[in-house]
Parts: sequence; C-alpha cells; structure tokens
Amino acid sequence: MPRRSGSGRGRRHFSYTPRIRKNERIRVLEVRVINPDGKQIGVMATEQARRLARQQGLDLVEIAPTARPPVCRILDFGKYMYEQSKKGKDSKPQSSKIKEVRMRVRVEQHDYLTKLRRAEEFLGKGNKVKLSLMFRGREMEHQDLGFDVVNRAIGDLSHIGGRENEPRLVGRNITTVLAPLPPDRRKFKYNMPEAVGEAS
Repeated sequence: MPRRSGSGRGRRHFSYTPRIRKNERIRVLEVRVINPDGKQIGVMATEQARRLARQQGLDLVEIAPTARPPVCRILDFGKYMYEQSKKGKDSKPQSSKIKEVRMRVRVEQHDYLTKLRRAEEFLGKGNKVKLSLMFRGREMEHQDLGFDVVNRAIGDLSHIGGRENEPRLVGRNITTVLAPLPPDRRKFKYNMPEAVGEAS
C-alpha cells in the first residue's frame, strides 16, 4: 500500500551544516584572495589562486561563499579546521558553578560587606552562591540570630540574585542557595561591574 504524502512517519530530520569548499571544490571562475598573513591580494582567476596556494604548500579555502566574488584565503586547511573547532567549543555556554560564601553569627559589619561583595561578584558572573552560616559552641543556643544574618544577606543581594530554597539548619550550619537573576536584571551595588568583568 503506497504511503500517503501527508504522513510524517519515516521522515528523518537532519540539521544542515554547510561544507567548506577548498581547492578543486571551488567551482566559480574568479575569487577574491587573501594571503596567509591576512592581507588582501585581490580578485583573480580561481585556477591562478589555486596555483598560488600550491606553490606555498597550502590550500585555497573559501571563507565567504556569499560574497561577490567569493572570498578565499590561502592557508593550512587542517590547522584552520582545528582552530574553528576550538572557537566552537569556547563559544558554548558554560554551566553555572556553585560558589560558597561562609558567614558567622557575630559577623562584623566590615566583614559582612566583604562577604556580600564576594557573593555579588559570583552572582554577577552567572554562578550560583551557597550561603553557609556555621555555629560554634554555645552559638547553637541562638539559632534565631543565625537565621537573621542569612535572611538579611538574602535581602541585601536581591538586586542580583534570588533564593532557590528556604534557609535550613543542617547539623551546625544554616544553608541556602542563591541563583543569579537574568543578565538584564542584574545590578551591582557593592562592586563595580567593570571590576567583576575583568576578574572573570
């Protein structure tokens, strides 16, 4: 029984990646040529450009096929492909990391602001921040003070990150995780944004 043309069964979807043409695969009559140093030689017959590349032990590679005439560069094709693959890997978004900022119950104002600056820097770079507050000795008797410090820090960082979960006591530590806001909503209060960018 013939398959109906409207049926989607059996169809395969492939993503199309344009193939880079080089040497004899370049079929146009003339090309604009760039030498291995990146300097433009000019427009010439494709066969002449191929000869020029062969004389240098290199390849003629089409780098701008839609230009009129197409732009080709004389280069080492293997090295070119390696560099292109490296660029592709570098451009992939990196998954966010979780950075930890530790605090104490009786934290001095100066130290507290230092912790906020650190957390803001991490969030500004797109990382999550784990806020940890550790109790020592008899400090466990004042757990409410510990929760106050953590909640205050969450509020003081709300311009750049939001709480992922409620602060909770695990053993002798209160912990919570902050996630960065979308890039267009992040604001800096304790750091200069230029300084955060340079440190990344």
